[in-house]
Amino acid sequence: MKLYPIETGNFKLDGGAMFGVVPKTIWNRTNPADSNNLIDIAARCLLIEDGHRLILIDTGMGNKQSEKFFGYYSLWGSHSLDQSLAKYGFHRNDITDVFMTHLHFDHCGGSVQWNKDKTGYEPAFKNARFWSNESHWEWATKPNPREKASFLSENILPMQESGQLHFIQKPTGDFLEKSELGFGVLFADGHTEKQMIPHIQYQDKTIVFCADLLPTAGHIPVPYVMGYDTRPLLTMPEKTKFLAAAAAKGYYLFLEHDAHNQIITVQETEKGVRLKDVFSSNEILTSC
Repeated sequence: MKLYPIETGNFKLDGGAMFGVVPKTIWNRTNPADSNNLIDIAARCLLIEDGHRLILIDTGMGNKQSEKFFGYYSLWGSHSLDQSLAKYGFHRNDITDVFMTHLHFDHCGGSVQWNKDKTGYEPAFKNARFWSNESHWEWATKPNPREKASFLSENILPMQESGQLHFIQKPTGDFLEKSELGFGVLFADGHTEKQMIPHIQYQDKTIVFCADLLPTAGHIPVPYVMGYDTRPLLTMPEKTKFLAAAAAKGYYLFLEHDAHNQIITVQETEKGVRLKDVFSSNEILTSC
């Protein structure tokens, strides 16, 4: 097995929205804001090469939305999905599976693209199976008013219309020991219904793709919950349980949205679970 970080592009979000009720004087220490109160955000995905399978976890925003739409998110940097794949010798047509942690636009927008004459949409990975889960798909395709702006039909429905959509099996509890893609999946409901958090056994390590359960290293303290979460009071016990396991078992936490910290570990302290070490992807994701 080989793992590759796939940088699909950077953007900015309002720091207050990213930290909910936590005062700026506190979160600004770890996630400094610019003059518009915006903080740096990454869309860092993960590619798994395992035998004949090439599995991409999340796909970033994509590039099909309007200039006005992208203007809300202050795109910055030079990363792109195609360039990042090419860095490791791959093309999007090589991808066999696209695993979507959830269907918010910044996680699945790159899964769908315009067709050639821009009259409609088509899957951006023509040879891949797209993986969601039935409960989240139902939630995303019939969105509540709070999340409607994040669940864009053009990002979602073409995967089903193409016949390429598949659902991960339902877990008996909140953890699926081994999914159809070969890795464990934690199901979490605080951010959105049935977000899926992959746990990948890699060499002697457990690599956890944190998605929006832990957006950045600055979100480690349990009350530091995004204003975007639909059930913040549920996020807190989910984070508590997850971070306790991460500290006890020495998980390596792959951060999708932290523009400056790629992989971290955590430890128990007198104040609760806190940051232990920070690593670059190159330090941890060495091929075997």
